[in-house]
Amino acid sequence: MTITAQVVHQVARPSGFPSPSDFAFREQHLAAPGPGEALVENLLLSVDPYHRELMDEAGLTSGATVWGLDSPLEGRSIGRVLTSADPSLTPGDLVYHRHGWRTHALVRASEVRVLPRYGGVPLTSFLSVLGGTGLTAWVALTRTLRLAPGDDLFVSAAAGGVGTAAGQFARLLGAGRIVGSAGSPAKVDRLVSELGFDAAFDYHDGPVADLLAKAAPDGVDAVVENVGGDHLEAAIASLREGGRVAWVGAVAQYNSRSTPPPAPRNLFDVVGRSLRLEGVMVRNHLDAQASLEDFAVPHIRSGTLVPQETVVDGFEHTVEAFLGMLRGGNVGKMIVRVGS
Repeated sequence: MTITAQVVHQVARPSGFPSPSDFAFREQHLAAPGPGEALVENLLLSVDPYHRELMDEAGLTSGATVWGLDSPLEGRSIGRVLTSADPSLTPGDLVYHRHGWRTHALVRASEVRVLPRYGGVPLTSFLSVLGGTGLTAWVALTRTLRLAPGDDLFVSAAAGGVGTAAGQFARLLGAGRIVGSAGSPAKVDRLVSELGFDAAFDYHDGPVADLLAKAAPDGVDAVVENVGGDHLEAAIASLREGGRVAWVGAVAQYNSRSTPPPAPRNLFDVVGRSLRLEGVMVRNHLDAQASLEDFAVPHIRSGTLVPQETVVDGFEHTVEAFLGMLRGGNVGKMIVRVGS
């Protein structure tokens, strides 16, 4: 049996913001799986901010593997096993793996996780609040920040995948005042009206430090930082003595590698106020998956945790979904639905 897969390739290095011409849709012929392999039909694909840094000659993140040109791209995916030559993978199994940006893939058992079947939990959750996005937020709050009941929290890019998960998790963990930043009035309204934030602001409305100071006049104890640049500087300024920052991402500079934003001018305040600034790499915390599911699944079933997702239908719209996510056209996790 031979399957013809549709695959997205990167064909050019972008200069600044990526364009559709940096990608191409190609066909790839896959033979029947060999010993230890399984053929998977992808159902759901994840497009993520970190994919942008992998498009350049050198990734920002330490240890990142830059995408090669004219080859299939990497991305989180959920697929269904069609045929298998490995006894640990059975046709019909739903699996989480990283052979995304394509309709079909040959995988090995060591590369996949067979997903549990939780009644009342949408499959898309395994790419949002139960996937790498939610796990990043969970680790940032529970391991990096060690968020305690009553702690006041600031979340930057709070309407994105990590941000919406972090805000909801923090509320359920008993946080005090939760403040978020977002990129439009509609997103700001949704953070406050639906997602448990006490206050939020549109970062286009003025200097971020001033907006955050107004939203959290007494400061905060902890920060989940997804942006970098002026947001990180504002976060440092807002922290109380002994405050903590979980630095997750730097979306402010992914498209401007040649002219990155200046380092926060108040960086030495980390010393003066005994602050802690720690990076979060979710790949170093995969052992937290079980605790995330133990916490989140009952809340999803009860409706106290609502996965925030923007789902685009059709593999042919994968690049469009990716670019839309980079422009902020999503609330929560951006997902491409390939099949039913």
